[in-house]
Amino acid sequence: MISFRMQRINRELLREISILLQSEIKDERARKAVLIEVDCSRDLSHAKVYYTTLRREDRDEVQKGLEKASKLIRAILGKQMHLRQIPELRFEYDVVEEKARKLEAVLDSIKFTEDERKEGSEKNQ
Repeated sequence: MISFRMQRINRELLREISILLQSEIKDERARKAVLIEVDCSRDLSHAKVYYTTLRREDRDEVQKGLEKASKLIRAILGKQMHLRQIPELRFEYDVVEEKARKLEAVLDSIKFTEDERKEGSEKNQ
């Protein structure tokens, strides 16, 4: 179980990195990222920053932009946050979001098929 302190740090990192991506980072590729979650190690040495994109095709370009901006983001975080150590940022595409979208599409198609069957059976009666 994650301690309250780590939850607070993760939330604060998520908020600050999201703000920085929109206000300080000029690389358009990085600005297309939608941050989902931050998972920081207990010793604050590194943090995984999970993101997704609105368009799946942008995934690789966004990753490159985030990697390029990571040192600048970390430097700015060092000035803004009151932590003894700012974690090294590792950006990872959130596959859970993509899987959820696919599952939703499958469920929608099943519902659509059921609706078609109901309409067809009503017409036959």
